[in-house]
Amino acid sequence: MEGLVLLNALTTRLLFVLHSLVGVWRVTVVTTERSYWLLALLNLLLCLETALTLKFKRGRGYKWFSPAIFLYLISIVPSLWLLEMHHETQNCISQSEGMSQNTSSKQDFNQTLISSEQTHGRGDLIEMARVFVNNLSTTCEKSWTLGLHQTFLLMLIIGRWLLPIGGTITRDQLSELLLMFVGTAADILEFTSETLGEKNVRNNPTLVCAILFVWTWSMLQFPLDLAVQQVTCPASVTARGFPSLFFCQYSADLWNIGISVFIQDGPFLVLRLILMIYFKVINQMLVFFAVKNFLVVTLHLYRLVVLAMDVRASLQRQREVLRGEHSCPAESAVSGVSPEAWESGSKEGLAIPLGTSPVTSDDSYPIP
Repeated sequence: MEGLVLLNALTTRLLFVLHSLVGVWRVTVVTTERSYWLLALLNLLLCLETALTLKFKRGRGYKWFSPAIFLYLISIVPSLWLLEMHHETQNCISQSEGMSQNTSSKQDFNQTLISSEQTHGRGDLIEMARVFVNNLSTTCEKSWTLGLHQTFLLMLIIGRWLLPIGGTITRDQLSELLLMFVGTAADILEFTSETLGEKNVRNNPTLVCAILFVWTWSMLQFPLDLAVQQVTCPASVTARGFPSLFFCQYSADLWNIGISVFIQDGPFLVLRLILMIYFKVINQMLVFFAVKNFLVVTLHLYRLVVLAMDVRASLQRQREVLRGEHSCPAESAVSGVSPEAWESGSKEGLAIPLGTSPVTSDDSYPIP
């Protein structure tokens, strides 16, 4: 079992490093600047985290936070920023030229494959790899950028699935978290592809930076596991009042609401409204997803109010129960019954002494 844990930990981090290197390679191809290979040094942080995790945690995850995913974000996000900022240089060739180049590339690849099968030489394998890389290079550069966005989100989901589970999260909670990540990744991909696809947006570098900043901000939810972490509230929390009980009893729900309002749907809604109102960028899909973000934020705020009312009602019921327990000993003292007798009143018959009243002359009987 320990060997499987170590294998999953190493495999996941290796996939993160390879995907990050592909992103750096695309940046050097698009910008024709070899100095951008220095971005690959960011992977050293992930290598350091891998060594520390294997030494101190035996490959296991951490509580509430995944450093591997966070460092993967640090290594891949700068490459995607640079690709989006240099989007104007990523021109796709025409369909006819693309078909002719793809046909010639396939013929070269097939010829190289046949020759390698005949000679079985190491040089032929290198030549086949070179032709394969050239085929990848002829792919439309915009398609490369979109593909990196898509594989980036898929790597986050698959990587979180393969990473060993931490000490406090269960497999049931992990499956719930992965389902949340799938829906979140689809919304984020739609946000970037739909907003950055507008020509008016592409012509404004400041607006492109604002969209990428919101996109980066929404990515910070992936290293966190608080959305499914259930906290056991001690009995002393009730005595502290409404805020302590509220944040303790519904911590996971509050975290989900906070993610939606402050990290994802809220910023997405604000940016879409700015595009439609200030920059006059209006289309059918933009309006639809703006309404969708508004409904999601509204429903989460409504749920927040419902949870607060539920906690307040629970505290009120507890106060009424305590008030009833305090009133019972006072009534027992007036009637002469001990508090212990009141506690067992329904189980045992109580001999309640009647108060004696003075006998008047009218009530007395004559002595014969």
